[in-house]
Amino acid sequence: MIVALGDSTTAGTPGWMSPREFPPKGRGDDRSQYAYWLMHAHPEWTVVNQGINGQRSDEIARRFDEDVAALRPSLVIIIAGVNDIYQGRPAAHVIAQLDTMYRRAAALGIRVVAGTILPYNTATPDQNARMREVNAWITARAESDPNMRVADTRVAVASATDPDRLASTPDDLHPDADGYRRMAAAIEPQIEGHRKTQKNAD
Repeated sequence: MIVALGDSTTAGTPGWMSPREFPPKGRGDDRSQYAYWLMHAHPEWTVVNQGINGQRSDEIARRFDEDVAALRPSLVIIIAGVNDIYQGRPAAHVIAQLDTMYRRAAALGIRVVAGTILPYNTATPDQNARMREVNAWITARAESDPNMRVADTRVAVASATDPDRLASTPDDLHPDADGYRRMAAAIEPQIEGHRKTQKNAD
């Protein structure tokens, strides 16, 4: 089992409400979530969408035990921090919360795919700078943590002409269904890399 943990960009906003938001099965266009596209490419995978729209990294971290540890997955995908940045919190706040979640996963033997914070079209230069600071830290941390791999989900959904804007969006804040497909395409090889490493270790 794989758990997808995060905010709106995990939940699938605005096209989809995750099962965590609208139990038991979610509601909307199920293609508007990267979990759908991962399972579409790999029907043998079970990806549990534990995204909740609007949550900050500290709120996501507080539900780690309930939404991740209790399910005992082999792997967790974590994407968090955009709402902290939007609300004016410093990059250091996000970094501390992400570090807590990465360490908690490692302690439980759960491998991590860390996604980078996605762009949104209304972000200010300062907000983009803070998002880039968090994303650079994620990438650097993964270089020294064998339990962690990075999926550059920001680049996956960004415009080809402006890396701080979404390539396609229904609301200037979130990807459309094709954007969520692109996220899955960035995440998929990192999951497969973890599985290959585990297989070789066995």
